[in-house]
Amino acid sequence: MIPGNFEYHKPESIDGALSILTEWGDDARVIAGGHSLIPVMKQRLTDISHLVDLGGISELKGISIDQDTVTVGAMTTQHELITNEELSKSVPLIREASLQIADPQVRYLGTIGGNVANGDPANDMPGLMQTLDASYELTGPDGVRNVKAREFYEAAYFTAREDEEILTSISFLVPNGGYAYEKQKRKIGDYATAAAGVLINIDNNICSSVSIALTNLSDTPVYCEKAVDNLVGKELNEDTIKTAVHDCVEASDPVADTRGPVEFKKYVAGIIVKKALNSAIARA
Repeated sequence: MIPGNFEYHKPESIDGALSILTEWGDDARVIAGGHSLIPVMKQRLTDISHLVDLGGISELKGISIDQDTVTVGAMTTQHELITNEELSKSVPLIREASLQIADPQVRYLGTIGGNVANGDPANDMPGLMQTLDASYELTGPDGVRNVKAREFYEAAYFTAREDEEILTSISFLVPNGGYAYEKQKRKIGDYATAAAGVLINIDNNICSSVSIALTNLSDTPVYCEKAVDNLVGKELNEDTIKTAVHDCVEASDPVADTRGPVEFKKYVAGIIVKKALNSAIARA
């Protein structure tokens, strides 16, 4: 289908983009990679008369690693996340997860900012950012504020971002220890039936710290707080891992759809979480 008529804007600065959003209000929307917005426009499920392309804003692009902190511009593509050698060396979890997003064509244009800001529970990066305990920088007419990824998602497609704000960058500390991102999907390029990100540190087979988050198993990403609390300070053995997997599955709240009924999704979630935990422990 063909989208309705709209006016196309391509500002060269954040202030320019904010000015357009402020002027046109609900009639304007920003576009990053376009993989979520363009299909909706083609189906005429949204009435947008002003499209604001962020692709011309250079300050929204790039990856910087300053000592122990990584900052990624919102318009950085998945392909750039994969091919940046310094990032892959410092945070290999990012590359591992990015390689599992859709296909190369999508990754060449799809951006990390669009992936996390849209609020789609099926996107991979929101759960991964919760695993990394990332912060999102939001810039609006009233200035700049930061929101933790674990506090950003309110419901499917509803986030803490205000309508006139732009997500400008993502930052997180360089993690250490073991890592894994495991994903089960029906076919190449599909969204996950279930996915899990894990970071873990181990001292003499005792879990000293851990982070676990799930993708597409609720209407928001799921940070598995109970599993984390029950793992820290415990010896890593079959029983403690089994308990953590159970806690993660219980924290999930999937709905039945074309990927399967609720019972199947919870079963797959258990397998994926166990696989991710074991992979992360082996790497630690």
